[in-house]
Amino acid sequence: MLLSLVVLIITSLSFQAAVVVSSVTPPLQYQHPLDPLTEQEITLVQTIVLKKYPIKRNKLHFHYVGLDDPDKSAILKWQQKYSPKHVAKIIIPRKSFVIAIINTQTHEIVIDLKAKLIVSDNVHKGNGFPTLTSGEQDEAFLLPLKYGPFKASIYKRGLNLSEVVCSDFSVGWYGGETKRKRYVRIECFMKEETANIYVRPINGIFIRVDLEEMKIVEYHDSETVPVPKAENTEYRASNQRPPFGPKQHSITCHQPQGPGFHIDNGHSVSWANWKFHIGFDMRAGAVISLASIYDLEKHKSRRVLYRGFVSELFVPYQDPSEDWYYKTFFDAGEFGFGQSTVSLIPNIDCPPNAQFIDAHFAQADGTPITLKNAICVFEQYGNIMFRHTETIIPNENIAESRSEVNLIVRSVVTVGNYDNILDWEFKASGSIKLGLALSGILEIKGVSIKHKSEIKEDQHGSLLSANTIGVYHDHFYIYHLDLDIDGEYNSFEKTNFKTVRVTDGSSKRKSYWTIETETAKTESDGKVKIGTAALELAVVNPNKQTSVGNVVGYRLIPAPPIHPLLAQDDYPQIRGAFTNNNVWVTPYNRTEKWAGGLYIDESRGEDTIEVWTKKNRDIKNKDIVLWPVLGVHHVPAQEDFPIMPLLSTGFELRPANFFERNPVLKTLSPKTVSWPECPK
Repeated sequence: MLLSLVVLIITSLSFQAAVVVSSVTPPLQYQHPLDPLTEQEITLVQTIVLKKYPIKRNKLHFHYVGLDDPDKSAILKWQQKYSPKHVAKIIIPRKSFVIAIINTQTHEIVIDLKAKLIVSDNVHKGNGFPTLTSGEQDEAFLLPLKYGPFKASIYKRGLNLSEVVCSDFSVGWYGGETKRKRYVRIECFMKEETANIYVRPINGIFIRVDLEEMKIVEYHDSETVPVPKAENTEYRASNQRPPFGPKQHSITCHQPQGPGFHIDNGHSVSWANWKFHIGFDMRAGAVISLASIYDLEKHKSRRVLYRGFVSELFVPYQDPSEDWYYKTFFDAGEFGFGQSTVSLIPNIDCPPNAQFIDAHFAQADGTPITLKNAICVFEQYGNIMFRHTETIIPNENIAESRSEVNLIVRSVVTVGNYDNILDWEFKASGSIKLGLALSGILEIKGVSIKHKSEIKEDQHGSLLSANTIGVYHDHFYIYHLDLDIDGEYNSFEKTNFKTVRVTDGSSKRKSYWTIETETAKTESDGKVKIGTAALELAVVNPNKQTSVGNVVGYRLIPAPPIHPLLAQDDYPQIRGAFTNNNVWVTPYNRTEKWAGGLYIDESRGEDTIEVWTKKNRDIKNKDIVLWPVLGVHHVPAQEDFPIMPLLSTGFELRPANFFERNPVLKTLSPKTVSWPECPK
């Protein structure tokens, strides 16, 4: 049998000699100006801040430490002129942006890393708080276990305190509050007999924690609800017992010529006709920058994307009761997509031909922590690039098909119970597909109901097992995509399809469809609600044309549209206003990165993309940013329990008159190779 160079991995390998797993660490040659902060730089930031605010005299926690975005125009000049021989002559100031709470005040600090000094130090006086630190969350988890009233509640329920584990939840904002205090709520679960704690909640207990004082400030035990049973909730393979599910045959991969991509200095990727940079941010997670594609006919690389990342994730649950109403989470801004990124499992999360990139971010005390295997990069085989079978030419039978190889950049972000699998897929044809898949554990509400026939009122969810309700909820993601289609100055086009009736007798047809294209002039024009009407959306460069006169561009192939169902004046919807449209377009502004606001914990919706776009700025032939929204309304089903199979969505950026013709017309399929012990 002939095997293609690489096949997707279905199960763990049986032939370990073929495994290619490496963790990429940059040699000390040069530093790309968009590289994330190194361990040494994070330590330097810690030293500089603590020198001004010594721990002995100040209560200080680092909530964000990241690269202060360099000036875009300087980066583009650097990219145009860069070569290893001249890198020392190209100097871009390297700075860090820090958000720290010092003596209950939120400080925004900019540090010049080369000069080793603080450039600015401002105090945030508005509403909202920075991202929670993992350290303070861990500390808050333990408070109930030492709290007398909570222990009494556990004993009253006949539960074993040693089998209780707790987790924290952001509290949101619900109007009328004047005191600015940092709170979280704590909920607890039973871990006996299963690692699947989230499906065994201890309901009926209200715990509010003041994070600054780190103590429980409010406690109620309102009712005793049965804890769902552990039976059939274990998801670890090591704990499964026969009979097992369908057998999946092992498979392996082999690349005789080695990987088709190269990672230079740990972050700069070259593959096929693409070049781009992979960064990491403790709030955004993986960041893709400076993506350009080589045009074989024009003999040059052409820029497509300056910078892209997940800006925010909004997860509102739909139970309005006292125990649930506050569960309206903003996972990136409240918990940090970067600091919630998890280590990828070789040969499972990523195939054997993957290479891995480590990440570094600051802990609450400013000390750097290294996350091994935070991002993986691999080639994916098995798709068709294009094909055609021709049978009407006399004496010829043509079957032309080209196999496709794509490059995937993958990370997994686990915020509490949910796992977010995030893919950037680069195609030689010029497309970039952004894939998103959800797995993990549902948020469960314990009830006394064991059968659907017992339900007498709205439970705000689906009955998945005895005493177990999976609560209705949404997942809204918004991406920040600073597209530079063949240059900085772009426009946003909306193409509407319309039906035209034939009334003059010129055709035997009664109708046909045609298009009308509109160029958005302002931010209001750039707001799009995708519905039932046919619509095409594109970012174009009005200053560049193909040989036949079409403006070059990239089309947005959107995800299935999702629209918010909360009332517009509901407090969570005010904060999550980025969901009001499926697409937004804004002029580039280096300070407008987070669609829900820089300080989203307990925010009041005063710094969102909804607010920014009220300025109605000009976006025609400007440096613009595209903000696609995607997600799902999730009605849990029994198949989602006790752990979810992947639930997927995504969108595509596809060339539209960017090239003169099919850019992979002359791309050949990879050769097949003989594999040992395979029949021929």
